[in-house]
Amino acid sequence: MSAPMEVVLSADSAGQLWNCAVFDPHTGTNLLSYRGGNSSARSLTVLSGEYILGAQLGKNFINVWEIQRKDQLQQKIVCPGIVTCLTASPNGLYVLAGIAEAIYLWEVSTGNLLVILNRHYQDLSCLRFTDDSSHFVSGGKDNLALVWNLASVVQLDSSRTPEPRHVLSRHTLPITDIHCGLMGPQARVATASIDQTVKLWEISSGEMLLSVLFDVSIMSVTLDPCEYFVFCGGSDGSIFQVSLCSTTLSRDKTFQSDSEGNQVFKGHRNLVMCLSVSMDGTLLLSGSHDETVRMWDIQSKQCIRCINHKGQVTNAVIIPAPANMFLPDSRPAVPLPRFSRHLNPSEQGEGTGTGGACLRLGNNCQDPEETYLEKADRLHSLMCAVTDKSVFGDGENTKVRVSELEEEVRTLKKINKDLYEFSTQLLTKPN
Repeated sequence: MSAPMEVVLSADSAGQLWNCAVFDPHTGTNLLSYRGGNSSARSLTVLSGEYILGAQLGKNFINVWEIQRKDQLQQKIVCPGIVTCLTASPNGLYVLAGIAEAIYLWEVSTGNLLVILNRHYQDLSCLRFTDDSSHFVSGGKDNLALVWNLASVVQLDSSRTPEPRHVLSRHTLPITDIHCGLMGPQARVATASIDQTVKLWEISSGEMLLSVLFDVSIMSVTLDPCEYFVFCGGSDGSIFQVSLCSTTLSRDKTFQSDSEGNQVFKGHRNLVMCLSVSMDGTLLLSGSHDETVRMWDIQSKQCIRCINHKGQVTNAVIIPAPANMFLPDSRPAVPLPRFSRHLNPSEQGEGTGTGGACLRLGNNCQDPEETYLEKADRLHSLMCAVTDKSVFGDGENTKVRVSELEEEVRTLKKINKDLYEFSTQLLTKPN
């Protein structure tokens, strides 16, 4: 059987059989499972297609698995407190975690904690990146959803406190879920709340485009890839489909089933905590506290598959299958570093400080045993030994070899000069 293009990644609160598992969305077959602990809601994420990260339920650490090594818990990232939500940027450069009312942002390549954002007043409930990693949205129990520009958050000027680009404050009760659409900074964002509403916003302006009122609290929300519909998971087990193409659409509306695309999926018996739509927009995935994950045909509203779990489903999402997920002999291209718990790791004895520039070469380019200057010295020594026939031989070969070495020395000297000039400009650059 060939590897599927998309897979279902899910987790439950029991963790009896596994922490999280991978299923085939078309057959329901269990393809892989990752053991060790259990993951809290909104805290299971895939990093760079090479690692799975899941915040341990009720604990202050994050479990890490290499995506192709299914039975081995590879690492634990210790955090300053219990992680309530977790996500990784689509480009694989950053990891975000909600710890109490603060947002922690790590740089993946170094493990450095870049910033702690304290703009929420109560615990975080969800974090989401835009598809281009340029922005992220945070939602909390303080009824607020905040839109952050990543570039402004990771700024080098430590004297300035980062502020959100927009404060979305129309909800009256805690935020339960957030979904970011496509198109990066031009994307639309859907927020769900216990206040029985789902609201649609524009990231670029922060303007509210739509508010839909339901007769139950909404626990989860997602959009289809074309953004024709909003799917909303209710606290009574219902899933509501709201059409965004209705000719009678107004900014504030109350949900009613009709022939224009507003429909209800019925089958779950408890809170619907997770929703996700396949890339082709034909399948809807839902995870519930009734201990099931269901796959729905969107066109017919019929449940075509039910995957039973041993506990309340905390995470369920349809993702493109990473390239090396089913290659047991593959390994991540870059090892995951130790994550810092402090903003200034050098002061806490956790490694390299953040005040310098860190240049990282690819795996095939690194040569830790020999610097440029050491290489130049070695080549000079070889050139001084050109009369030794055991090294170079006689005649024309000696002249050719000497010419090659002289050219390489000139190249290394130029590289050294360029590095010196660049460092001088960097150090003398006014603040």
